[in-house]
Amino acid sequence: MAEENELKRYAIFNRSSRKVVLSGTETAEEAKEAEKQEITVPLPPTFKDIHEQRVHMKQRLAAGFRLLAKFGWDEGVAGHATCRDPEYPDLFWVNAFGQHFGTIKASDLILVDHEGNIVRGNRLVNKAAFVIHGAVHDARPDVVCAVHTHSMYGKTFSTLGRPLLPISQDACAFYDDHSVYDKFGGVVFDAEEGERLVSSLGPKNKAIILQNHGLLTTGETIDAAFWWFVSMERCCQSQLLAEAAAINGYHDLRVIPDEIARGTWKNVGTARSGYAQFQPMLEIIIKEQPDCLL
Repeated sequence: MAEENELKRYAIFNRSSRKVVLSGTETAEEAKEAEKQEITVPLPPTFKDIHEQRVHMKQRLAAGFRLLAKFGWDEGVAGHATCRDPEYPDLFWVNAFGQHFGTIKASDLILVDHEGNIVRGNRLVNKAAFVIHGAVHDARPDVVCAVHTHSMYGKTFSTLGRPLLPISQDACAFYDDHSVYDKFGGVVFDAEEGERLVSSLGPKNKAIILQNHGLLTTGETIDAAFWWFVSMERCCQSQLLAEAAAINGYHDLRVIPDEIARGTWKNVGTARSGYAQFQPMLEIIIKEQPDCLL
């Protein structure tokens, strides 16, 4: 009920009491049946068992990789996304080292523990993926999925060493909900660097800008984590364009006032919003590349 009430913020799903017959397309009886149809609400699914949930999550993760590839956000062997296993929360699924995002299927994912050992799968795992994501999943039990790639505008914006400004409705999704890690120490190979990164992410933020590196987003669902990455990358692009177009750079930008930005976040920045926003992209990538579910 709480989720349905939240949906009422931005979607109409109450059935009208008005009785009409659409001439030429339905009879009076068909009109009565149409009025009885239940209006579906896009909520996260529930599962009969752990196996069903695990299959669903791995398929979502694989579809997310395909989407990243569609946008051109792959960069050699860099970039990774993980999801926490629903049965064993101290284990997480991750992409294999060196596999192109555009070829990843659900069955290709590797299961690893927080000590960096492979539990299921027979391919290598990017060590930076383990260090970064292992630290995030260990420190933040609320994080089901984390996404990081070296996308063009994210890594470009990261060189500024500052957070996104609330200059658009979309950017308000990250208002007071992301941080900047301002210490680049090279490729993230040691546990201490992972711990510093997680400390910078904080206990509640959903995203972090890694200075001189790129973006990392998290979510309570796989859907939300991938949507936040897509949205944050585009917000970085938007702000870079706005600053380039302004005579005095970011000093000329019309920043949304704090109170309004905070109120807008309640509509576009919640976990529920992130889940809903991802559904159209998920639908099209699965339709275009159904083999990702295998």
